[in-house]
Amino acid sequence: MTPTQVALVQDSFAKVVPIREAAANLFYNRLFEIDPGTRPLFTRSDMGAQGAKLMATLATVVNGLSRPETVVPAAQALAKRHVGYGVTEAHYASVGAALLWTLGQGLGEAFTPAVEEAWTAAYALLSGVMMEAAKAA
Repeated sequence: MTPTQVALVQDSFAKVVPIREAAANLFYNRLFEIDPGTRPLFTRSDMGAQGAKLMATLATVVNGLSRPETVVPAAQALAKRHVGYGVTEAHYASVGAALLWTLGQGLGEAFTPAVEEAWTAAYALLSGVMMEAAKAA
């Protein structure tokens, strides 16, 4: 990612933080809509708590984009845990699509093509690291 992309992701995420609960709800509703096969992964979850975890994880990743050496090991560990929950490589595409859709809804006009491109790059980086770690697990 370029420094400009990192800044766009960080700046736009700061606008999502005040609506994090609504954003998490939008995300999971969209995820379950486009990939119903993901719903069973959350049957034992309190979705309010799960949404809070999602937003906390996103905050960690977004804040660490300028320091990949801190984010990559955390993403690798998360991916290894996800394997145990039944997450497959195919789920990463659904999650990425739901994330971008959610950002578009939450940011509205502030979700410019440049912001979308930056988030796409960030998610490609993160999901790539996670899928490689999952394969190795």
